[in-house]
Amino acid sequence: MFELHPQLAKDCVEVGDYSLSKVLLLNDSNYPWIILVPKRSDIREIFQLSEDDQRQLLAESSALSEAMAAHFNADKMNVAALGNMVPQLHLHHIVRYKNDASWPNPVWGAVAAKPYNKTELDDLLATFKSILSLA
Repeated sequence: MFELHPQLAKDCVEVGDYSLSKVLLLNDSNYPWIILVPKRSDIREIFQLSEDDQRQLLAESSALSEAMAAHFNADKMNVAALGNMVPQLHLHHIVRYKNDASWPNPVWGAVAAKPYNKTELDDLLATFKSILSLA
């Protein structure tokens, strides 16, 4: 049975679900940052997914990246599956700008996370549900 890793549950807000993946917003207003978590138990790596699930994850990741890049006018989309701190398979989708706090370097450890206030969070969740066609 699928269970979201406690660290992801602590750091993120649920946006909705794709057919394979849970869609989470990282609570860090420094960057528009969505995480996809395939709803499969005991999966740490993409190659551990079935071939159908691998294709579905790529489709979901590509659709998400395209929607985020267009809506937020990204200079670059960073997509990564690291798993060094959280072993559960999850894919980060981060909108990057040439003038953001850590450009051109990776975002990890560059600046402290800045949680959204309630209004910002509510507005961004509504935006993501709309652009990603999530209920």
